[in-house]
Amino acid sequence: MTDDIARAADTLLRAYETHEPIDPLTPQFADAPLSVAYEIAQAQVQAWEKAGDTVKGHKVGLASRAMQRQAGVTQPDFGQLTSTMFFLEHQPIPARTFIQPRIEPEVAFVLSRPLTGPGVTVAEAAAAVDFVLPALEIVDSRIRDWRIGIFDTVADNASSGGVVLGSRPVQLSDVDLRLAGCTLHVNGDLVGTGAGGAVLGSPLNALVWLANTVGPLGVTLEPGHVVLPGSMTKAVDLRPGDSVVAAVAGLGSVTAVFGQEDK
Repeated sequence: MTDDIARAADTLLRAYETHEPIDPLTPQFADAPLSVAYEIAQAQVQAWEKAGDTVKGHKVGLASRAMQRQAGVTQPDFGQLTSTMFFLEHQPIPARTFIQPRIEPEVAFVLSRPLTGPGVTVAEAAAAVDFVLPALEIVDSRIRDWRIGIFDTVADNASSGGVVLGSRPVQLSDVDLRLAGCTLHVNGDLVGTGAGGAVLGSPLNALVWLANTVGPLGVTLEPGHVVLPGSMTKAVDLRPGDSVVAAVAGLGSVTAVFGQEDK
């Protein structure tokens, strides 16, 4: 199994380099537990770190019913966010970075103290949050045509791609994330609406789930790390030249500009 994990990780790493998606991994690992998929993902993160990248946070994926229905799964997953995944608001994001990108509106937690599960409570999670920001997550799949099951997306680092953070920090106590409504516009057209309550009842619940899920794996959510708790709407296809704005009540807005394809 160790060799199979290494081969799968290498195949996914090559997809990043070649921008050629691969066939689903699920048939090769039909009898494998989900923990094997997380080992495949971790092998890729270790390769990135060896090359000089740095883990800057985590994401919870598939946390809302809308996203679970869209992906055909019934449970959340998580991935790691590295420094090369973060892009500045309003600045063109190179289209060549991605294979088949989609975009999602989220809130982002920025932590002021470590969180280590299991046993983390909502109270402890809230106390660990320094501030929150509106965010746009670019999800991408190295699996051809997004034909993913839960094993595929977990092995593919929870389909992580990129992150754009808003620039106006808000204290957690100043906003009710459960009731915070969200709108998503692409090129001025409204393409999605949602609310924080769509994310496991509250984005804060997703932070608790993450801390208690990664803790037994020896992972601590570190001060300064960004945590994306999950999308408030369905993911929307992203095309070169698109301008995307997410507005979250109480948090303000965040804008992502997707660059044109290189000629």
